[in-house]
Amino acid sequence: MSQTILVTGGAGYIGSHMVRLLDQQGYNVIVYDNLERGNADAVIAGKLVQGDLHDRQTLDSVFTSHNIDAVMHFAALAYVGESVTEPAMYYRNNVTGTQSLLDAMCQHDVKTLVFSSTCATYGVPEKLPITEDTPQNPINPYGQSKLMVEQVLKDYATAYGLRSIALRYFNAAGCSEDGSIGERHDPETHLLPLILFEALRIKSGGNAKDTNLMVFGDDFDTRDGTCVRDYIHVNDLCSAHIQAFKRMQKLPELGAEQFNLGVNRGYTVLEVIDACSEITGVDLSYNKVARRAGDPPMLVADASRAMNELQWTPQFADIRQSITHAWNWFLAHPPE
Repeated sequence: MSQTILVTGGAGYIGSHMVRLLDQQGYNVIVYDNLERGNADAVIAGKLVQGDLHDRQTLDSVFTSHNIDAVMHFAALAYVGESVTEPAMYYRNNVTGTQSLLDAMCQHDVKTLVFSSTCATYGVPEKLPITEDTPQNPINPYGQSKLMVEQVLKDYATAYGLRSIALRYFNAAGCSEDGSIGERHDPETHLLPLILFEALRIKSGGNAKDTNLMVFGDDFDTRDGTCVRDYIHVNDLCSAHIQAFKRMQKLPELGAEQFNLGVNRGYTVLEVIDACSEITGVDLSYNKVARRAGDPPMLVADASRAMNELQWTPQFADIRQSITHAWNWFLAHPPE
């Protein structure tokens, strides 16, 4: 009998890819999403229930109507800048919304959760690469909200026996390799799509000199002066969630655990631009502007614990694979 997974935020970028992979691997999927930032047409498998985490009546009805084995929780607000200007919204959604979900899980005796966390909980790390034992000192409400949930999960494990694995993502990138789903944010703030949008603009006849592509800071202590980030393909993020679920099934005595998800390698902003230029065949221009406040020079994961304990191996570790898959998606689905 197939197991049933509830995917909150399953109409979003990473969540929709998770739904796709779960369906491919034979799981039954229930998607719970308020569709404020998700896209219903991105849910290409399973059953979609429109609802908010704070709506306990609808949330309870999902648990009552379906024999749910585990929850994969992606429903969160995730714009760093927005979290600084609207912290109340972030704490309400990311923290108290998650607590509403956890309370519903406990009430309906569903005690297995894979949680979408972030490397933003580390803030500006003192040393690299970043391990799970690196001190967590978030520098914005988004990172703080995720760290608060990690603490809640530890306390719920101790008090209520709710087992969880928090996966601390580094920079998610790419789209499904078959082109069935992709990345859609409004507004778009991720580096890779913004570069590819610029390539699309030039390819359709735009003047390269009219670029809106910005490089924030070229005076960091890195190999070319621009920020270094660890990019992980969205499909590899999703496969790690399944491995996390299998680990909790195999080891039911586990409480709350945390794992980094990255590829143990960083790319500078200029290296990403150069790779995009090579793959798209477009000569890209950009504007150098001042650093953004709080941007760490380098964020590179040590994901060896996930690779060893989750028995997980990234299949698309080269950023060129992420760029190629994203480019194919955006060629077929250009931004409006």
